[in-house]
Amino acid sequence: MNLRGKNILVTGGGGVGIGAGVCQALVNFGATIILNEISQEKAEEAARKYSGAIPIAADIGNSVQVASMFDQIASEVGILHGLVNNAGVGLSKVAHEASEEEFDTLYNIDIKGVWRVSKRFVNQALKQGMPANIVNISSVNALATMSRYAIYASAKAAVEGLTRGMAVELGPHDIRVNAVGPGYVHAEQNYELIKTWSNNPQKWVKDFVKDQQVLLHDIKPVDCGNAVAFLLSDLSDAITGQTIYVDKGTTSLLFNRYSTEQL
Repeated sequence: MNLRGKNILVTGGGGVGIGAGVCQALVNFGATIILNEISQEKAEEAARKYSGAIPIAADIGNSVQVASMFDQIASEVGILHGLVNNAGVGLSKVAHEASEEEFDTLYNIDIKGVWRVSKRFVNQALKQGMPANIVNISSVNALATMSRYAIYASAKAAVEGLTRGMAVELGPHDIRVNAVGPGYVHAEQNYELIKTWSNNPQKWVKDFVKDQQVLLHDIKPVDCGNAVAFLLSDLSDAITGQTIYVDKGTTSLLFNRYSTEQL
């Protein structure tokens, strides 16, 4: 795969987790990444990890800041060839106990933010009159989920619906739109979240890999990044409106491995 000469905007999380894997993969294949974070300090800190990365600050939950970000990119970078909508927030709470504020905060970033940034990117691409490419970061939760994740899962399902719809609308303009749905990608900070449903988060992670995946080893952030890079490359020129699940087979299991081994 060759992404040399491609300028790709990656929103949120470039320093850690899936976002870090995306950034690393894109740089590995020769892209120049424009790394967005909510503050300039965070953007610069993350950008130092990747050769040639360009930091840029904007809160994707704020339409004025998003517009300003694209004006700055047009002025300082020029043409954008690709967009990775990675920024997102989570919520571990049963839907009937969540507040209006929690619901609105999650949706403003996880779905409206994706639309907000994509809208600016597409209009810039149309003005330039050249092919372009969007990859949205979804989740296996869009397909099958767990208790406490109903609101998050609904937002990721909306991301996949937006992906398909925009792919249909933008195909005639040679703009492709796809998504990548990661499974469980471990990071140390995940333990605090897992504590909301497990008394032993370390054991939960080990058991998940053993019982809930077809391939019995961890998903690395760069595994997700490689899928993103493929979808941004010319090798996927015939693919649009699709979601690739990078989950080591989690979504293929009808029963978990522990259950079937007891039969």
